[in-house]
Amino acid sequence: MDLRRLRYFLVLAEELNFTRAAHRLHIAQPALSQQIKALERDIGAPLLERNSRGCRLTAVGEVVAREAGELLAHVAASQERIRAAVGGRRRQLRLALTRSARGGPVDALLTAFRARHPDVDLVVRTGWTSHNITELLAGRLDAAFVRPPLDGEGLECRHIAREELLVAVPAEHPLARERRITRGRIAAEPVILWPRENAPGMHDLISRQLWPDRGPRIVREEPDDEQLLLSVAAGVGIAPVPEGRARALRIPGVRLKHVTAPMPTVDLALAHRPAGAAPALQGLLGLVDALPGPSTTDGPT
Repeated sequence: MDLRRLRYFLVLAEELNFTRAAHRLHIAQPALSQQIKALERDIGAPLLERNSRGCRLTAVGEVVAREAGELLAHVAASQERIRAAVGGRRRQLRLALTRSARGGPVDALLTAFRARHPDVDLVVRTGWTSHNITELLAGRLDAAFVRPPLDGEGLECRHIAREELLVAVPAEHPLARERRITRGRIAAEPVILWPRENAPGMHDLISRQLWPDRGPRIVREEPDDEQLLLSVAAGVGIAPVPEGRARALRIPGVRLKHVTAPMPTVDLALAHRPAGAAPALQGLLGLVDALPGPSTTDGPT
């Protein structure tokens, strides 16, 4: 398979939107579409289901996205080892983002790191918390942004940020007219959420905070926040979404509502193995420790 096409597809799998993916890749949208069609011919199966709002991965597409991420990471690591073997002096930091925390403090951290450590190559990918943890424990990552709490993973976590959890409701729903909504008002509402295996700790934390009595009545699972909000706009149900991601996506037909006290929140953390950190990782941890608010090592989790 053509590695360039795999890179294109991986970006598209993250964005699930041809326009945004083409912008990130700095290519024209028709060119991206042609490359994806060529990849589908190479694979022998459709990888995407296209619609007017964007696209979603097929079952085969999910497998290809996962395998492409691992393959391209392996290629990048191999390239780094080859550079080192021929006398290159650049160091590498293998890092994973979490899908629900794109932008904001994460982008600021990476920008600051690149400015302070221009000699380090950042190899960055995106994945759900559970996948990032698996990659960390296998030694294929140096650090990863995750959504705690983590459960017995043997990793150290450093706090990055805490953000309010909002509830997205359809624009025509009666809840859309309320300034703040109570837990009682959403107790029996149909709920859209992502699969629990993507981030079990965060999933359970959301359920405990918003549906403390009997848990949410989940009627549909979506692969990411954008598809989740699109389902809300279509009137399928309501959905809990971290404030930063929800406001960044700005999906028409969706109203974002605050919940009455106690305010529900979710955290963002940087996880790494507890063994001695390489110099490149120490540079990133130093920036995290300089953040305002709680940023000390929580210890193994």
